[in-house]
Amino acid sequence: METPVYQIPTFASVSVQTGLDCYDDAGLDDKTGFACDENNTVPPSTELVKVILEKKEVEKEVDPWDLPDLKNKGTPWSELTVCGKIKRVITTGIVKPALLLALLYLFICSLDFLSSAFRLLGGRAAGEVIGNSIVATNPICGLMVGVLATVLVQSSSTTTSIVVAMVASGIIDVKPAIPIVMGANIGTSVTNTIVSVFHAGDRNEFRRAFAGATVHDMFNWLSVIVLLPLELITSYLYRLTDLIVKSLHLETNEEVEVELLKVLTKPFTKLVIQIDKKVITNIAKGDMDAGKNSLVKVWCEKGVVTRFVNETFLVNKTEIIDGQNVTQLMNDTRAVEKNETVYLEKCNFLFSDTGLNDSLLGVIILLIALAILCICLVLIVKLLHSILRGRIAVITKKVINSNLPGKLAWLTGYIAIMVGAGLTMLVQSSSIFTSALTPLVGIGVISVNRMYPFTLGANIGTTFTAMLAALASSGDDLNDALQIALCHFFFNISGIIIWYPIPFMRRVPIKLAKFNGNTTAKYRWFSIFYLVFMFFVFPAVIFGLSLAGWQWMAIVGIPVVLLCIFILIVNVLQVKCPGKLPTKLKTWNFLPLWMRSLAPLDRIITKILAIHACRRCLKRCQKPAKSSVPQLEGVDSPHAIDIMDTEMTNKAIYNTNL
Repeated sequence: METPVYQIPTFASVSVQTGLDCYDDAGLDDKTGFACDENNTVPPSTELVKVILEKKEVEKEVDPWDLPDLKNKGTPWSELTVCGKIKRVITTGIVKPALLLALLYLFICSLDFLSSAFRLLGGRAAGEVIGNSIVATNPICGLMVGVLATVLVQSSSTTTSIVVAMVASGIIDVKPAIPIVMGANIGTSVTNTIVSVFHAGDRNEFRRAFAGATVHDMFNWLSVIVLLPLELITSYLYRLTDLIVKSLHLETNEEVEVELLKVLTKPFTKLVIQIDKKVITNIAKGDMDAGKNSLVKVWCEKGVVTRFVNETFLVNKTEIIDGQNVTQLMNDTRAVEKNETVYLEKCNFLFSDTGLNDSLLGVIILLIALAILCICLVLIVKLLHSILRGRIAVITKKVINSNLPGKLAWLTGYIAIMVGAGLTMLVQSSSIFTSALTPLVGIGVISVNRMYPFTLGANIGTTFTAMLAALASSGDDLNDALQIALCHFFFNISGIIIWYPIPFMRRVPIKLAKFNGNTTAKYRWFSIFYLVFMFFVFPAVIFGLSLAGWQWMAIVGIPVVLLCIFILIVNVLQVKCPGKLPTKLKTWNFLPLWMRSLAPLDRIITKILAIHACRRCLKRCQKPAKSSVPQLEGVDSPHAIDIMDTEMTNKAIYNTNL
């Protein structure tokens, strides 16, 4: 008689909630502690197997994307004394909101410091890359330049303003500048993705925060994938904006400068560091002398002095010599009026006149910015957890995530887009706005579905800065500068039209973001891999291939694109119409495990971290090990303990089976 078996569900190999993985090479699961055979089955050798499978069935019914109930764990209001009630009102109504506003202020300032640090580290390189002549002839290269430059300066507003200045100066035409602003849209989402990593301590918070951050990435990449080829074929953005600009009769305003939220943050940030953005712009314009200047601002007050200078010109003069008119070149000295810039007062801030080079100073400010960012983020999350409890939490979540009543429900998302656009115009940075919302998504106040329209609005709001930069251009170049700023605006509008109004299209970026969230909740290291690959490695590789020529781009790119399309189609058919697929393609189980799962790589990374943790532990103990098994007391990484416990559990079950 055959031994009865418990069949593991097909989705067990990709489960996020329990991590049930059966490894074909080992025959033992090093996470859950039970033996598996080649058919993904579990012999019922112990009660442990039954408990795990029962737990799996219960967890299947729990949706990890449901917003948590933020219950009030404090003493009920009715049980408080008069003094207790006064204390709670003061604490909850005055002290905590004031602390929250102060932390938000420091959080926004830390993002400004982060941007300054990246400008010091990579601003010079970003200016040189944007000013590269190859950008004018290769749209793929221009796209990747936009991504890399924005990642380096941590601001799409800065990148688009530089591009606008280059267009206004005639260094680059409007058409080749369009892919650069598309790339800037992608690069701007790196900041809120970095912020989401600080939620790694809690698995479900990390899942939500990372998905809420990467939904911005998914929308931007999908929009570029669709709209860049469309623009190259039809030039619809160029033609549309050209018609709009020609129909307007605009006058330049070189003094235009609107600062809204920066009016509040600038007094503090300028006490620490001040960056001369004109240096990056001048480098991009090809100014050779600008490359020798430091990005740290030196002179804060300048003046213009009018002086009369004697200048000598060669002019044709006609004289009568021997009764004949003779014309010859002669020197003519005149007093010419000239305006000269006079430096009146040096800047005085914390890092002025330090004698450090830009790179070293950038590293120091980067460390300071990350420290402030981390501390503020942790305290903000804790404060929000304490404030958003009970009825306040219910009301807040209901207001943010609920739809309008009745037939007006479809308008809710569009109102969220307008709110996102307005708030981004206020702070003049989509990075700051989306980074401020990411913790709220992590703790469960804002859903990923609601975060999506907010980020779409942020994409529209960030174009406001580029338009202001365009309006500051000179009269002759105003039209071209405004045209590229409008291209940025209509690119985002076009993306929204494609990926938001139709419900099933709207779900595509949200599902991709949730897939990222599920993956990074199961494998925490995936978030770092995603950041490095999507914002550095992938753009750099594509940039290199585009520089090598279209032949290399085609040889490498076409097979990769076709493979991705094939995998996408098969995945959709596996879910929707599995009967239409050959038997072998109904699942990916015929592939080696490392080709269809991150589990083998996760085991390698986990063991490396465990070995490192064990070595640290042995150094602390300052005693030689008495046995071959390292002592795990005090180990920081829980994965090391899991591996040892799992090995012992597997051995016990294996012996029981025998």
